[in-house]
Amino acid sequence: QVHVEESGGGLVQAGGSLRLSCAATENIYSVVSMGWHRQAPGKQRELVATITSGGSTNYADSVKGRFTSSLDNVKNTLYLQMNRLKPEDTAVYYCAATLDVGLGVQQRYWGQGTQVTVSS
Repeated sequence: QVHVEESGGGLVQAGGSLRLSCAATENIYSVVSMGWHRQAPGKQRELVATITSGGSTNYADSVKGRFTSSLDNVKNTLYLQMNRLKPEDTAVYYCAATLDVGLGVQQRYWGQGTQVTVSS
């Protein structure tokens, strides 16, 4: 059973920082990539950042230069350091883990989400 859990959300003033963590607990499957998505009220879920097990990263244009994602392959833990936060960063942030479940099949698992609120 794969379990993905986020932590570290909260309320912060504009210009401040937060660090999100995401732990993917599994003992069998290999991590292909992990990523952060977010969904603001009334909007579709959007990609924030992804990182592969090899360390390659991809960021949404809206967060480039402000957010940094890193992956601890030993702990299967993903981090998102968010600096210079803006009110428009307010959303529920979801972690997704893409795992190699064997036979060339990859499966994505989602966490429950953590709320990030940036006040102006």
